Amino acid sequence: MNQPNVKAEMIKMLDALPDELTWGDLQYHIYVRQKIERGMQAVEAGRTFSQEEVEKHFEELMKKWR
Repeated sequence: MNQPNVKAEMIKMLDALPDELTWGDLQYHIYVRQKIERGMQAVEAGRTFSQEEVEKHFEELMKKWR
């Protein structure tokens, strides 16, 4: 994944947000964007689990708690 032009992406984000934005709103949107970017990088690097793998792991955890 190519490193995005952060400034250009931020300008797009700001243009899409409402004018009555608070600093807290802006921080939240930046936080979410960072998490999405990290998730996309994890997918490209193969650091993900299938739905079946997650369900199996969850079932094993639940057995330990019973």
